[in-house]
Amino acid sequence: MKVSRWIALAVVAALVATVAASAALGGGKSPAAKHASFTAALVSDIAGFNDNGFNKNQLKGLTAAEKKIGGTAISEVSHSTSDYAPNFNTAIRKGAKLVVAAGFLLANTEATYAKKFPNVDFAITDYPVEAPPFADKKGKVLFKNVEGITYAANESGCLVGVLAAKMAKKMGGNTIGAVGGIKIPPVDIWIAGYRFCAAKAVPGTKVLIQYSNDFSAADKCQTVAQNEIGQGAKVIFQVAGGCGLGALKAADDAKIWGIGVDSDEYNDAKRVLTSATKKTDVGVYNTVLSAAAGQFKGGTDLVFNLKNHGVGVGRISPVVPASWIKLMNSYRTKIVAGTLKVPTGL
Repeated sequence: MKVSRWIALAVVAALVATVAASAALGGGKSPAAKHASFTAALVSDIAGFNDNGFNKNQLKGLTAAEKKIGGTAISEVSHSTSDYAPNFNTAIRKGAKLVVAAGFLLANTEATYAKKFPNVDFAITDYPVEAPPFADKKGKVLFKNVEGITYAANESGCLVGVLAAKMAKKMGGNTIGAVGGIKIPPVDIWIAGYRFCAAKAVPGTKVLIQYSNDFSAADKCQTVAQNEIGQGAKVIFQVAGGCGLGALKAADDAKIWGIGVDSDEYNDAKRVLTSATKKTDVGVYNTVLSAAAGQFKGGTDLVFNLKNHGVGVGRISPVVPASWIKLMNSYRTKIVAGTLKVPTGL
C-alpha cells in the first residue's frame, strides 16, 4: 500500500469547500435540515471514547450532528478487536443508515460489512477509499457505499517539528523524539512531517522514533519517552492518544518539553510546547449531516488539511519566541501554496 494515498486530493474538490465552511461545529454551509428519522452510528477503535482526543472528538462530532438534525446517534465502544464485528452488527440492527468507523484499525471489518450491506452507508476516519481493502491494488475503488475521512496530519506535524527543533537547539541539543502508538500510517504521517520540517528548520536535528504498541496504557508511553530522553531528546512529540499522556508526563519529569496530538493538550501536562491538532469531530459531523441530507459521497474521500483548517497547531507556550512562530507560519504559507511538499510516510 502506497502511503501517498493517505491524502488523496483529486476526488474531493466539492467536499473541501464544505469542510472549509464548517471548521467549527454547527457552522458553515453543511446541510442542517431536520432529519429525525436518520440514525448514525460510530464504532470506536480499541482506545475507546476516553482517549483524550481521537475517538473522543469523533463522538463529540456525532453528538453535535445528532443535535443539529434531530436524529438518533449510536455509539459503540470497542475494548478489543474482537468487539469490532459485534459493534457493527449492533449498529446495523439498531437501524443505522450510516456507520462511521473511528480509525485505521477497523478497515477490514468495515469492508466486510460494506460488502454485506450495500444499502447502508459507511465512513472511516484516517483511511482513504483508494487503498485496500476498499480498492484493488491499482487503486480502483471497490465500494460506492464507503467514504474516507482523511487528514493531512503530515502538515500539522511539520509545524510542530519546526518549534521542536528550535527548542532543542535553544536547550543546547540537536535531538528530539517522537513516541508513536502502533506503527500504522495514521501515526507515521504525523512523525514524517515532524522529522522532515525539524531537519529543515535546524539542519542536523536528530529525530528518535519509537513505538509503545499501545494507544491506552500511559505507563508504556512514559517508558518509551524516558528511553528517548535518556538518548538526549529535548522535546517529545506524543502520537499515541491516551497512552501518549505518559510521554508528556515523562517530559515534565525530565524538565524538557512535550508536544500533544489530535486535541489541544496544553493543559494536560505542565511543559507542553504546543499540540499538533486535527478536527476529527468536524469530519464526523460533516459526514453525518451530508448523509442525512442525501449528499453522501461514497467512493470518495473527505480531506482535511492546513488550507481548510482541518489540521493545525494548538495553544503555544509563552516561552516560544515570536520569531519561531513567524518561522513556523512561513512553513504553513508554503504548504498551503503548494511550494513545500511534506512527506506522508517514514
